[in-house]
Amino acid sequence: MTTEFETMTPRRIVEELDRYIVGQDKAKRAVAVALRNRMRRQRLPDDIRDEIAPKNILMIGPTGVGKTEIARRLAKLCGAPFIKVEATKYTEVGYVGRDVESMVRDLMASAISMVKAEIQAGLKGEADRRAEERLLDLLLPGIKNSDEPIGPTQATFIAPAFDPLAAASAQPASPGSGKAGDTGGRPAGDGTRERFRTLLREGKLDAREVEISVNASGGPAIEIFQGNQMEEMELALGGLSNLFGGKKKRRTVTVKEARTLLAAEELDKLTDQDKAVAEARHRVEETGIIFIDEIDKIANRESKAGGGMDVSREGVQRDILPIVEGSTVNTKWGPVDTTHILFIAAGAFNVSKPQDLIPELQGRFPIRVELEALTAQDFERILTEPKNALIKQYVMLLSAEEVSLEIQADAVHRIAEIAAAANSRTENIGARRLQTVMERLLEELSFEAPEMAGAKVVVDLAFVDSRFKDFAERQDLARYIL
Repeated sequence: MTTEFETMTPRRIVEELDRYIVGQDKAKRAVAVALRNRMRRQRLPDDIRDEIAPKNILMIGPTGVGKTEIARRLAKLCGAPFIKVEATKYTEVGYVGRDVESMVRDLMASAISMVKAEIQAGLKGEADRRAEERLLDLLLPGIKNSDEPIGPTQATFIAPAFDPLAAASAQPASPGSGKAGDTGGRPAGDGTRERFRTLLREGKLDAREVEISVNASGGPAIEIFQGNQMEEMELALGGLSNLFGGKKKRRTVTVKEARTLLAAEELDKLTDQDKAVAEARHRVEETGIIFIDEIDKIANRESKAGGGMDVSREGVQRDILPIVEGSTVNTKWGPVDTTHILFIAAGAFNVSKPQDLIPELQGRFPIRVELEALTAQDFERILTEPKNALIKQYVMLLSAEEVSLEIQADAVHRIAEIAAAANSRTENIGARRLQTVMERLLEELSFEAPEMAGAKVVVDLAFVDSRFKDFAERQDLARYIL
C-alpha cells in the first residue's frame, strides 16, 4: 500500500469515497474498516500476520446503487491491484468457459502493468535519450557518437532512402564549422551528428520516413482462441515463444513515430523485469482486490424440496471456494498465493438470496452489507455533489464547443423526479437511469452545439417539462426506458 494510505483512518477513507459516491454509508464504513485492517496487519509480526485472513465482503443491492464504484474507488485510493469480474462468465471445470483461476491471472497482469508504469516513470528520461541516439544512428549510418558507439540492436534498422548529409548541409553552418559537402561522403563526425540532433529536437525531421524492424504482433487471431484452452497453452509454454527473440517485420514510419517506438523499446529494456514481477506478486498477495459481480446469478435458485439442483452453478461456486479460502494459482509469472487477497462479491439477489449460495462460500464472506435503493433525493445529490457529477460532465463537454450550459436547481429537481419515477414504474437500474434522462434532455442541444459557439443555454423547469411532455401530462415513461 502507498505511504499516504497508511496514514488514512477509516473516517478519512469514507470522506474520500463521499467525494464520488452519494449515500451507502454502511457499505463505505464496511470497506473502510476492511482496508484499515489490511494496513494494521502489515504492522504485526510475521508469525501473527500470516494467521490473519481478510474479512471478505458481500454487497447486496439492486443494480446502479454504487457497488462496483465503491470497490473501484477503494482500490484506486490505496493503489492496490484491482479487477472486476462477472461470476456468470466462469463455468465449472469440464464445461465450456473460463477457468475461475483466470481471475487471479488477470489480477496479476493488472499488477504487472501497474508496477511497470511506476518503475518506468523514473526511467523515461534515459529511455528518451537512448532512443534519440538510436534514431541518429539510423539517420546517419556510419557516423557514430564518439562517446557512445552503435550497439548491436541498431543493426536491425534499415537506413532511410534520403541523404542525411544533404539534409544537414541545408542548415546554416555554425561559426567555425566545416561545410557538410567537405566530407566527400566520409563520416562527418560529431559536427553532423549534433546538427541532426538539433533538427531532431526541433521537430524538423518528424515528417521524414524511415524503415525500421519491429516485433510482429499476434493480432486479432489470438483473440479467437481465448478461454481455457488458450490460457492453459500460454501457461504451459511460458516464455517459450520468446526464446528465439520473436518475429520481426519491417515498417515504414515517420521519424516522429519511430522515436516513440524506439523509446518504448528502450524503456522496456531498462525495466528490471524480475524486480517488477516480484513487486507485483507481493502487491497481489498482500493488497490485491477482486470484485466478483453478479454472484447471485450462480446461486442455486431451486429449493432443495423441489429438486433439480443446477449442477453447473454449484460447480462454479465450488471452484471459486478454494481461491477465496486461499490456494496457490499458477500463472506465467510464477505461483500466486490467494490467502490474503480481499474478495468483494456483489449481487442484486432479487430472484435468489444469499442463503442459496453453498454454505462454505457463504462462510467466506462474513461481512454482509445491504445497499439501499436510490431515491429522488439521492438522484438530485448524484447530479450535483460528486467530483465527477453528471451535470458537471455535460457542462464540460459542451464547453468544448464554446457553449455555456447552466442547469438551474428546479430543473435538477425535476430531472431527479423523472429518473426516480422511471425506476419505480419500470426496471430499476439505479443511477444509470440518470444518464438516459440526461441524454434525452440534451440530445437536441448536443446535436446543434457545433453551430452554437459562443451561446449560453439555460436549462430551467420549463425546458425540462418541454422535453418530457409525456411525463408531465400522462406519466408515460415508455420512451425513456433503456
